[in-house]
Amino acid sequence: MRRHFFILFISLYSFFQLNAQNLQSPDDFLGYEIGTQFSRHHQVVDYFEHVADAMPANVKLEKYGQTNERRSLYLAYISSEENLKNLETIRTNNLKQTGLLDGTSNDSDISIVWLSYNVHGNEASSTEASMLTIYKLLTEQKQLLNNTVVIIDPCINPDGRDRYVNWFNETASKPYDIDIQASEHNEPWPGGRPNHYLFDLNRDWVWATQVETQQRLKVYNKWMPHIHVDFHEQGINEPYYFAPAAEPYHEIITDWQRDFQTQIGINHAKYFDANGWLFFTRERFDLLYPSYGDTYPTYMGAIGMTYEQGGHGMAGLGVLNDEGHVLTLVERLTHHTTTGLSTVEIASKNANKINTEFVKFFNNNGLKYKSYVLQGEADKLNRLKALLDQHEIKYERPSGGKASGYDYSKGGQGSMSLSSNDLVIHSNQPKGKMVKVLFEPSAKLSDSLTYDITAWSLPYAYGLKAIASTSKVSSEILIDNNTLEQVSEAYGYVSKWNSMKDAQFLATLLKHDIRVRFTEKPFKSNGSTFDRGSLIITKGDNSHLDNFMTLLNKAIKVHNQKLTPIVSGFSQTTPDIGSPDIKLINNQKVAVLSGDGTSSLSYGEIWNFFENQLNYPITSINTKNLSRTNLSKYNVLIVPNGYYGSVLNDNSFNKINDWVRAGGTLIAIDGALRSIAGKDGMSLKYKASEGIGESNNLTPYAEREREYTNNMITGAIFKTKVDNTHPMAFGYGNEYFTLKLGSTAYDLLSSGYNVAHIGDTKVYSGFAGKNTINNLKNTLVFGEEQKGSGSIIYFADNVLFRNFWDNGKLFLVNSVFFVNINAFEF
Repeated sequence: MRRHFFILFISLYSFFQLNAQNLQSPDDFLGYEIGTQFSRHHQVVDYFEHVADAMPANVKLEKYGQTNERRSLYLAYISSEENLKNLETIRTNNLKQTGLLDGTSNDSDISIVWLSYNVHGNEASSTEASMLTIYKLLTEQKQLLNNTVVIIDPCINPDGRDRYVNWFNETASKPYDIDIQASEHNEPWPGGRPNHYLFDLNRDWVWATQVETQQRLKVYNKWMPHIHVDFHEQGINEPYYFAPAAEPYHEIITDWQRDFQTQIGINHAKYFDANGWLFFTRERFDLLYPSYGDTYPTYMGAIGMTYEQGGHGMAGLGVLNDEGHVLTLVERLTHHTTTGLSTVEIASKNANKINTEFVKFFNNNGLKYKSYVLQGEADKLNRLKALLDQHEIKYERPSGGKASGYDYSKGGQGSMSLSSNDLVIHSNQPKGKMVKVLFEPSAKLSDSLTYDITAWSLPYAYGLKAIASTSKVSSEILIDNNTLEQVSEAYGYVSKWNSMKDAQFLATLLKHDIRVRFTEKPFKSNGSTFDRGSLIITKGDNSHLDNFMTLLNKAIKVHNQKLTPIVSGFSQTTPDIGSPDIKLINNQKVAVLSGDGTSSLSYGEIWNFFENQLNYPITSINTKNLSRTNLSKYNVLIVPNGYYGSVLNDNSFNKINDWVRAGGTLIAIDGALRSIAGKDGMSLKYKASEGIGESNNLTPYAEREREYTNNMITGAIFKTKVDNTHPMAFGYGNEYFTLKLGSTAYDLLSSGYNVAHIGDTKVYSGFAGKNTINNLKNTLVFGEEQKGSGSIIYFADNVLFRNFWDNGKLFLVNSVFFVNINAFEF
């Protein structure tokens, strides 16, 4: 028997040794020296599959999702044979020790390191590095795996990467051209940075608007790694950046997290110094905005870090930079491989300490606010709950009668009477620090020089009343049980209008050729009062549909939408259903500009919004084709944020202006307003600024950058006054909190409707320089200017910014369907 087991052991040992010997390097497997060509995504997947097949005792490959363009998303788990056998136990023990999973945990001496590559598709060196990193871990650094589980995501953004790689491979010279002016160093619009919908996935970790993020978070929450690295590239004249990060650090970041970032940086420096490589730390890349690949993991207890290699999409396979150095892809991927291995090394050396400090992070007793109470429309609360569910943050409903504390709408102390329909989120839960980050009234800034926006507080973003309480609010588990019954035949039906859910319901009705009206005035029928914007669906309007009731009830079921039947067109208070104040909604034909001049991110926000949130068709018109486009085919043209100096020349502008006068609706967003402001015949004018942008020539050179922050707004929240009798604002109250992304300001329209404007210049959250604040008083946020039979809609603030400012989206929907309603089109 012993001999039998010995033979079996030798056979298994020989099998695994043979497999290890069959492991090919990236060079051998790909058929070219890694870094001398860009690998397509399928080649990267093939290599990781090869590694998993060659070393199954040490590598497990998991497909965790798929992109919009049907490319697979993979994770590789790499560890010792013993750890891989116990992978599920290691995972659950990690969650148990933090309270994220019920049960008793054992003391752990295994660190979990997650390495994420290529979130920006044209920062392509990192995916190449992922292949070399896994190979070296298994061949040269295998001892590090004894107490470390390494999780590698070789490409977060395959669609963007292949857009870049395919373009480069079909464009580049042979041999590659190092001249920065060569075409291979200048990507065409929209570039490879974003994903399919042109979103920056590195700003999407919290908002989770994209499928890549949504699928990744499911796995990330199952693991909650101790260290997370996001590999990037920066300009060709910058060397390499690694931790520690720059100020400002968010205040919830612990001393341990700060200190260990420094230890990691020192470990990297050891290897960079030995090779004479340049690098920098503690500059530019801060830890504040929560939706990055370094901050999100940090706020979930990890050591979250960004590593930035000089290069980016302009570097290609090699480029001559301003210092006379030819920066090659081989060099770039070598640096990323070095920091990746160095990260695993220091994690292995400090596994016990990492686990101890990770557990401490989840003690949230010291947080100032114990509960956040939110109140508002059920649909808005449900949309917020859906976001919290994605991050596995718990919420309940209040069981007490009142809550006192910081009142978000007042910007000071207040109180709120509670009901069982409200929402309570406690900070004393495992992810309590992330709760604080997302719900705090205003993030504390240790430095006003930041890399991104400084305000994102969810009560403002979702349009909800809120109280932040320093004492725990009494609550109980929330149980949703709200199933609506189908409607039976009646004269007509009325649906409320105050949320994106209502907008999605309308879009579904229109796509199924169901005719819908909306009311411009409140009215009363059957004892119920209906507000402006309420949708009205009548049997008479839909006599053309034999299956009208079937289609209507199907839409009700899909959207869980409540309709109130009305028995007559004769209302208890005017207007009656046949009144001119109750208008038929056109099945609008909507177009949006794309291509050169447009911001690819802004275009992507609009594209994604219509396709995946509103679920309503939109036609993209490339700016190169604008001069020969027949605009009369469209009711609405949306011009995204962008720089249209060469696009909206006199001929193009006159063409659009003539189309508007003939009845079209032009919607201009953010930077697009610059192409309209001040033009002859336009009411939109820049606000004359005092002090903004002016420099004091006596300010020392070293202080100029900081001095300029007085002229900046880095994503701050202001309260606006709203004319909610205007169709653009139907469904809103008389106040709206707007996210202002810059200091550009416009005067109130002298001819037109100032639908929303800033009166009170109080900053409710975020940073605004002292020179900018007074200049915002009495400035336009949203407005309509009528031209002939059409309208121009102005969005000075972008309500679709990263698609996370949920409360602003209905302004855009209103602009499409309610403003400038002309004759119904069959």
